[in-house]
Formats: sequence, C-alpha cells, structure tokens
Amino acid sequence: MTKQRIFLIVLDSFGIGGAADAADYGDAGSNTLAACVRAGVRLPNLERLGLGNIDGVDCLPKPEKVIGAYARLREASKGKDTTIGHWEIAGHISPRPLPTYPNGFPQGLLDALSREIGRGVLCNKPYSGTDVIRDYGAEHLRTGSVIVYTSADSVFQIAAHEQIVPLEELYSICRTARGLLTGEHAVGRVIARPFAGDPEQGFTRTANRHDFSLEPPAGTLLDQVKAAGMEVIAVGKITDIFAGRGVTETILTHGNTEGLEKTSGLLGRPFHGLCFVNLVDFDMLYGHRNDPKGYAAALEQVDGWLPGALTRLGPDDLLLITADHGCDPSTPSTDHSRENVPLLAYGAGIAPCNLGTRDTFADIAATALEALGIEGGSDGRSFWNMMTREDVR
Repeated sequence: MTKQRIFLIVLDSFGIGGAADAADYGDAGSNTLAACVRAGVRLPNLERLGLGNIDGVDCLPKPEKVIGAYARLREASKGKDTTIGHWEIAGHISPRPLPTYPNGFPQGLLDALSREIGRGVLCNKPYSGTDVIRDYGAEHLRTGSVIVYTSADSVFQIAAHEQIVPLEELYSICRTARGLLTGEHAVGRVIARPFAGDPEQGFTRTANRHDFSLEPPAGTLLDQVKAAGMEVIAVGKITDIFAGRGVTETILTHGNTEGLEKTSGLLGRPFHGLCFVNLVDFDMLYGHRNDPKGYAAALEQVDGWLPGALTRLGPDDLLLITADHGCDPSTPSTDHSRENVPLLAYGAGIAPCNLGTRDTFADIAATALEALGIEGGSDGRSFWNMMTREDVR
C-alpha cells in the first residue's frame, strides 16, 4: 500500500515537553503544550488523533479510542531553530549547531555589509523583534541605517521601515548579507523584518517578512520527491527554509488562517507527491511574544479546522502533523526551547497505535518516502510498517 498525496503540516514551535538535554540549552522545564493547557486550551480533535496519548504527555486527557497513530519525536540535531528542525524533519540530522552571536556580529562583517548596501547599521545585539523597533525605530527614521539584530537562534535579522527602505531594497540587502554570511558565519537564516508606524503611535512589524536560508548541506525529502517526478508543494515559509531547493510550487501565506485556507484548497486538488505546510503564527506571534492565550487560540483554530480536513482526505492520502522545536510562551525567555515534538498520522489504512518515542525527527522523512513508494536515503527510520500492519488495525 502506497499513498498518492502526503500532507505534512508543521505547527511551528509546538513542543510537548523538555527534551532530555533541555538543560544544556537553558530550557529545563519548558513545555509549550502544558503552557497552553494552563491557558485553557481545548483540543478535542487533536486528542482524537492521539495527542494526549503520546509518551510523556500528562496534561491532556487520554481517550481510550483514538483514530490516528502518534509518537513523541526527539531532536537528534544540535540546535533548536527552524532551519535545523525542518532539515531534520526532511531527513537530514545536523551534527553541529549553526553559529549564534550572543555578543553581536563581528564589526568587520557589518562594515562589509554597510559598504555593499550604502547604508549604516544600528543595534547589532540579540533583541526581541518588537522591542528592537521600539528602541531603534526613531533613529532608523532619522538616519536611514538598517537595524541588524539576532537572537538565541542562528539568525541575522534586518529590520527597516517600509517607507524608508522599500521592500525590494530590503530583500536585496538581505540577499547581500546572505552572500557575506558564509564559512564560519554561515547562519541558518537571514530574515527581512519590515515594519511600519511612527514614534508617537508606535511601530509594528508588517506581514512582509522574508527568510533567506542556508541551503541544506545534503539531499532532503523534498529533493527526493522531486527527483522521483512528483510534486512538492510548499505552503508558507517552506520554500524560504529550504532555499527553494526541491520545491516544484510555492504558495506564500500571511499567517495561519491563510495557510489553512490554502491547504484546504489543495485537499480538493489532485496531485502526486508532497504538500509541505508551515504554520508560523504559533512561533512568530505567540511563542516569541510570551502569549500563552494567543498560542492556545491558534491551536484551537487548527483543531477546529481538522474535522473538515479529515473528511476531505481520500483513500490514497496521508496526513502528518508535527513541529520543528518548542517555544514555551510561559517562560521568561522569548526564544525557542529545546523540546520533544508530536507526530500525529491519519489516513486510510493507518492503524491507531502508539509509535513510541522516536530518536529523530528524520523518521518522518523515511516514512514519507516509503509511503510514496520512493527508494531513498534518510537519517531516520521509517515507521510506515508499524502503523500499517494488519495485526494492529
């Protein structure tokens, strides 16, 4: 039994409890799901798929009868960011962390950027994205210098007011930075962070963010599906995360609502291959802004979307729901958290069963390849046979 279409949906930053090595990352006690439960979240449909039955999840009900297969996934890569997390989901384990800059970037690098773009540079510190435009926005308006900042993740972020630096210029600046950030400074992502507003009324980030990612160092699930002559439809920021590699169609979105709408549209469209979806609002709007109630509401939106989606899955479809890291909105930190993530699987012929605790997110890629009938390598181990055996159905 193979599948025609796979819908792989990443709930960006939806961790389900601290990884065994969370303390090494300063994240002991982090649990994104538990924070949302304390905020009053209700997830009956995700629970029906098995969310509460996953190993180690003790903050949700455990229904006796579930309709999906479920697992807890550990991250084998060194890191806790979007790039490394998605690469691992797609089959590549990163043995070394991408570079981070807790003290800011080397001055020589910033001087080179300034020469190339003809603008000065402000800030150069780890910063919250909303705080940095509050603190440096007025100076940016006066000088035209771009705001460069980072976080605990491997990111080089450039903020600019859309009326001072038009979007295409900002994107060009980011491409220039991406070209400079190589070798020891090969950060995972250069991120354009446009904003609007004024000092009196306040500044707000717009929806025109754009990521310029490092290319994966090895072949991924996307490359293999495309090489097999199938489609790879990237919804949300997936194309950005994989630097466009392995993608046959890009559908950009502005937030979770549009991402779910576009995915619903694809459920009604025939194709052969992979639909890879990222829902970024969990991370960008709620995790990083320490907003448990907002995070909980976003989860309930996905939960409410699920029943209609499940009824539209055909006999040759497979739905996989997972995450790329954690971002506990209840801790003092506004950064990602090193957490285990869920895996929920549903489709015709998929047995409701506990797939246990898996050693790597890369098991998803291995399973997707087998489900599509593609022979290819992955750093993970497939659980396809476990959830399609006759004796567990």
